Amino acid sequence: MFIRNAWYIAAWAHELAEKPLGRRLLGDPVALFRDSSGAACALVDRCCHRSAPLSLGKVVESGLECGYHGLVFDGTGKCVFIPGQEKIPQKACVRSYPIVEKDEFVWIWMGDPAQADPSKIIDYPYHNDYKTWPHKHGLYHVKANFTLLVDNLMDLTHIGYIHGNTIGGNPMAHVQADMDIVPTENGLRFIRWMLNSAPPPTYAKAVKFSGNVDRWQEFEYIAPGIIVQWSGAIEIGNNAKEDREQPGFSLRLLHGLTPETESTSHYFWSTANGYRQDDPQACELLFKEIGAAFLEDKEVVEGQQVALDEFGETGLVDIVSDRARIHMRRTIERLQREEA
Repeated sequence: MFIRNAWYIAAWAHELAEKPLGRRLLGDPVALFRDSSGAACALVDRCCHRSAPLSLGKVVESGLECGYHGLVFDGTGKCVFIPGQEKIPQKACVRSYPIVEKDEFVWIWMGDPAQADPSKIIDYPYHNDYKTWPHKHGLYHVKANFTLLVDNLMDLTHIGYIHGNTIGGNPMAHVQADMDIVPTENGLRFIRWMLNSAPPPTYAKAVKFSGNVDRWQEFEYIAPGIIVQWSGAIEIGNNAKEDREQPGFSLRLLHGLTPETESTSHYFWSTANGYRQDDPQACELLFKEIGAAFLEDKEVVEGQQVALDEFGETGLVDIVSDRARIHMRRTIERLQREEA
């Protein structure tokens, strides 16, 4: 069951260019485009004439033109032109979706339009600060339910096992991390500390450390599918817990997990480096390293989905590292009940 009364990432802003973009979101086919003023718009990807996908059409001065018979729809879904016909039937319209462009994201509301409050969209100012936080972003199509991707980010003990060549490090350092979880109204926050640990390969490539580091991972989960992350490391002996802004390794990540169907997802992600900001290669290397790690996650969660489709959840056991994941699942279940 999808939670529809929530804001989801539909696209990166740059994806809405001259041509319409067709994308399935929460099971619905959606046509995304920019109107003649440059404003982002979203319509159901189905012409009300003969069901042709509107994303196969083209953007014209007055809206989105169906590529089959030339009907044109404005950003509200109203048909404003029918070739060879002056009178336009009142029922000649298609569903439109509330949409907001903010911080390089295109956000969409798939539920009741009357409840679409833009003030509930998270702020992510790091995408507007290329000087302090140079960044790149990506998009993976994942053959798994989006909750499996959220699960993966709520239990970070997997990092030492799956990502040994990049962001992992010693698996036991992750298992024994000091972790503090704080529930929120619509999710949770947690911070993990791995004090006096060896910097993992990605960190060591980025910053020249002379020895061990005090390492942290700070996450905020905003239901249903947004996770904001700040991770880093500072050489031991510098009171990292009191001052994480001092020189060292620091990255910010945004994870946007939008369901495509019940068993497939869109994974929007961005990396921002808080070190060597004047060196473009630092941004490129971080993007490459994190992208490789996320592909390792992708392989695992897709395998999980196959196994869950075959066996279901019967016999699965929770362990102590599932604390944040269990709270996340309960939050989603609560929102599903409230919406139902």
